[in-house]
Amino acid sequence: MSKIKFINEFDKNKTFTYDERIALLRRRKVAQTEEKARAGGANEDDYGLIVQDEFHYKLKPNHENGSIYGYSAWRENYCAILKEHPLYCDPLDAFVGKGFLFLERLRPADKKWNPAYPFDELQALFTKYNVISGIDNCHHFTPDLQIGFDLGWGGILRKLREQRELHDESHHEFYDAEIAVVEAIIAFLKRISGELAELAEIEENPTLKENLKQMAKVNLRVADNPPETFREAVQWMCWFSMLSRTYNRGSAGGQLDEMLRPYYERDIERGILTDDEAVFYLACLFLQDSRYFQLAGPDENGKDMTSKISYLCLDAADKINIACNLTIRVHEGLDEEFFKKSVAYLFKNKQGWPRYSSDSALAEGFMKCGYSLELARKRVAAGCHWMCIPGMEYTMNDTVKINLARVFEVAFYEMMEDESCKPSMEELWARYEKHLKIAVDATGNGIMHHLKYQSKTQPELILNLFQHGLIEKGVNITDGGANYYNMCVDGSGIAVVADSFAALAQRIEREGKLSFGEITAHMKENFEGKDGEYIRQLLQHSERYCGGDTLGDLYAKRVSDLYTALVRDLNVQHPGINFIPGFFSWSNTIGLGETVGATPNGRRYGEPINHGANPNGGFRRDGAVSSMCNSIGMIQPGYGNCAPVQLEFDPGIANDEEGVEKMAAMIKTIMQTGNTLLNINIIDANKILEAHKDPFKYPDLVVRVTGFTAFFAMLSPEFRQLVVDRVTSVNGSKIECE
Repeated sequence: MSKIKFINEFDKNKTFTYDERIALLRRRKVAQTEEKARAGGANEDDYGLIVQDEFHYKLKPNHENGSIYGYSAWRENYCAILKEHPLYCDPLDAFVGKGFLFLERLRPADKKWNPAYPFDELQALFTKYNVISGIDNCHHFTPDLQIGFDLGWGGILRKLREQRELHDESHHEFYDAEIAVVEAIIAFLKRISGELAELAEIEENPTLKENLKQMAKVNLRVADNPPETFREAVQWMCWFSMLSRTYNRGSAGGQLDEMLRPYYERDIERGILTDDEAVFYLACLFLQDSRYFQLAGPDENGKDMTSKISYLCLDAADKINIACNLTIRVHEGLDEEFFKKSVAYLFKNKQGWPRYSSDSALAEGFMKCGYSLELARKRVAAGCHWMCIPGMEYTMNDTVKINLARVFEVAFYEMMEDESCKPSMEELWARYEKHLKIAVDATGNGIMHHLKYQSKTQPELILNLFQHGLIEKGVNITDGGANYYNMCVDGSGIAVVADSFAALAQRIEREGKLSFGEITAHMKENFEGKDGEYIRQLLQHSERYCGGDTLGDLYAKRVSDLYTALVRDLNVQHPGINFIPGFFSWSNTIGLGETVGATPNGRRYGEPINHGANPNGGFRRDGAVSSMCNSIGMIQPGYGNCAPVQLEFDPGIANDEEGVEKMAAMIKTIMQTGNTLLNINIIDANKILEAHKDPFKYPDLVVRVTGFTAFFAMLSPEFRQLVVDRVTSVNGSKIECE
């Protein structure tokens, strides 16, 4: 029997309060995070993975290139991992469910897509315009965990077997793979239950022994039965998280408070659960994984979903106080006390949670895609910047990026190298429009290629099981298994493009201070030649995006309108698929910037592009929040996806009740100006500078990197620098609420 278990450091007579257990668990989490950071870290979600040396899995390829493709290979490797995967158990925890690896990442990095289905012509365009196409990017849609709550793994297995008998042989490959996976999951969970029972037998501390016994009992029940109690439901969620992560990094969690509310209310009524116990269980859930969850917001009829469990979720996140990805859905009927409590925790803990989404902007935008208000309200915050109806949509959220700055560069140099035309703003815009259409159309064709052949590369053997009607169809979600296909297409670098257009328009056409030729020469020299820095500063201090009714704002709106129209035109080219534009860069700001030379806004070669929909750094001297948020609200595409606002504040801005009231009012104002999603960092500039020099001085420091929160020490030096630049810039320190 293979186990990983903490050495028991407590004497056999010690007892623990829930708060003591949470504090000890948090301490261990921080230590494990430091260990991961020293092992190399990552510029992404924490995922709750455990660093260990005892378990390694060697991929069993089904192709000569060393990779795996299709149902059989993914099934074989995943089932083999579960058969070998050890138990990680902390006797202080209420749950087990920690994982060690992602099967998806065991494949050779350059051999992910099935070579039987090439896309060489598209790849040439993706390279030219620096497009992250989304081809072979897994998941990024949301399962409906209620399916698992209702059926349990055993019920899902029975349903698969029943449906297999109703379908012809053309569907058997799908059913055989799914049945094998679920059988392996049930066997794995039963093995874990037995190992927990064995650990309980050798545990000498009575408190921990009883906890291990209960863990064994709970895990035996949820192995193939639907959860019945609050603790069983949370344990089921922990296992779903680990099982889906182990396959291909898993997915988002959904509307946490509503999912758990029936179990909480039933257990409270039966007298088998207390609020302190529920908070402890929720804290352990947040400890297990940094999965995205939404709290509150309206139900499909518009009624606010805030409940007692919503408050307990905030209290649990406060007690564990680590990287959490909680989103509050702001709407007119939102419980005011709950909303203000969330803002108070944002400033108390300074860990970047929660964040806030706008129900009105998102729902109204999604309805423009042809969906009802009831469906729009079901679309929950489910990832870094994206929304999804649990169990009903396939979205490719956050997996597709078009580098708008690179498209601009192609258009600019085409104009400058064309001896037959005279450079002008009108000519540059025409060429930008032409190249952006080519890039968008290529991206749309790439998405269609992904949908057509993804099941031949990486079928969704876990998340398929939690989609409404998919098991009955007997096909992978990309082969028609989803109810709706809403393809997210994000533009990145809008501020670089808007500021570049604005600088050229201001310094050449409006003022006559420079010429296209002069600016081009300095760009080619990366502003390092004679007078280069002077010219760079002149360009950089032109009227910029987010300055408030500036040339930069006008061009940002123009770029947004063009991009939105081109993405929506993909619906005409590919009937039956709904393409939805957004503006986001995730952690690609560095990589996308590395492909772009110096730009007319004064940006040097290879420097990162702007973050998401935010302006380039130092967008105006006074750092006014309202003008920035108004500008970002103005460029929202408006079809139900996001262009997030990222704000950085000094911790002194809201350190009392009055400050919290002002911040709450500001959040609501931002949500009312068309903005869709708001991320806020509350970080002391001096502290983050110290942490940047020595990340392990503050190993528990959490920052909202982009759509996700992360331990600062886990980030690469380059990515830490991006966060530092945002926090310490003019627009990021001691901003006054307007």
